[in-house]
Amino acid sequence: MNIKELDKKYVMGTYGRFPVTIVSGKGSLLYDDEGKEYIDMGSGIAVNIFGAADDEWAKAVTAQLMQIQHTSNLYYTEPCAKLAQMICERSGMKKVFFCNSGAEANEGAIKAARRWSREKYGDGRYTIITLKNSFHGRTITTLAACGQDKLHTDFMPFTEGFVYADPTEIGSVKKLADEHNCCAIMLEVVQGEGGVNTLSPEFIDEIKAVAKEKDLLILVDEVQTGNGRTGQLYGFMNVGIQPDIFTTAKGLGGGLPIGAVVFSEKTENALVPGTHGSTFGGNPVCAAGACNVMERIDEELLSGVRERSEYIINELKGAKGVKSVTGMGLMLGIDPEKPVADIVAACREKGVLVLTAKTKVRLLPPLNIPMEQLKKAVAVIKEVLA
Repeated sequence: MNIKELDKKYVMGTYGRFPVTIVSGKGSLLYDDEGKEYIDMGSGIAVNIFGAADDEWAKAVTAQLMQIQHTSNLYYTEPCAKLAQMICERSGMKKVFFCNSGAEANEGAIKAARRWSREKYGDGRYTIITLKNSFHGRTITTLAACGQDKLHTDFMPFTEGFVYADPTEIGSVKKLADEHNCCAIMLEVVQGEGGVNTLSPEFIDEIKAVAKEKDLLILVDEVQTGNGRTGQLYGFMNVGIQPDIFTTAKGLGGGLPIGAVVFSEKTENALVPGTHGSTFGGNPVCAAGACNVMERIDEELLSGVRERSEYIINELKGAKGVKSVTGMGLMLGIDPEKPVADIVAACREKGVLVLTAKTKVRLLPPLNIPMEQLKKAVAVIKEVLA
């Protein structure tokens, strides 16, 4: 049996895979088992932010792998401590809890927010306001946090304590906060899986005002928007929010599984020994890779992200077959006139790999994609859209 047949026989069928077997890559170029070359405009869903088989990242990971690959959190390790220091110093936050994924990070943020509120206000104050079209993960609790009805069907009962504001309706956050005994507001600055929707400045202002009035924690989900993706280190830095807790994952590890819950001075004592934990959280190999990633997200890289974003938007906004372009930095959504599945397939045939988000084409290329490759990919996308 070939790889596709083996996968179909033995791997649980939870994914609608594209008909491509990726075997290797370098930078922004990927190669399948037939030797075909593709320009990667998805980077493993915003994970491989320096592309495939990055030399510096691989060197850092390999060096740690040859020292110690795992210790558990019963012991101290240097990569874990150094990574926490980098995240805190660059975000203005105070403490980090490490886990393995974005869903786990969001689950940790929810737990911490509820415990913080219980310690301060007592029982019963646990409801969290999230936003319609949001996506926060696939555990039972993070699914409950997602503001999408289609995700609330198969796994009843879901964790209670979530209500959903409409990000297109000013006043919806205030209304929910008045009607429910809430402890926090959870948001994505750009809703990725929900359609690459950017929150308006007016809606951001409402969130901040309500949180201040009601003493609600602001939880920012930076799983996809974090680590330089929006043109700043974290998405909240574009919109004037300083979160009480934020989460990050995906691009942080550069290709290895790692997530983080990051706490402000207000919430740095929300978790204490025995309240949360993770066997693999802060794993030294994953943390070593993440340290290398963080060291390289500098102003030169972020400026390059903004430059590339501007190029893509200028080329596609108003182009034939394009209704609109949404998003921020190198997290962009294209609303096409043609069916999105047809566009993805046609781009793939022409050697460009793109993603989807609901009815939109989603672009999440490596942050350092060479301009020559980017221009070639955009030309293909533009041709297919037309």
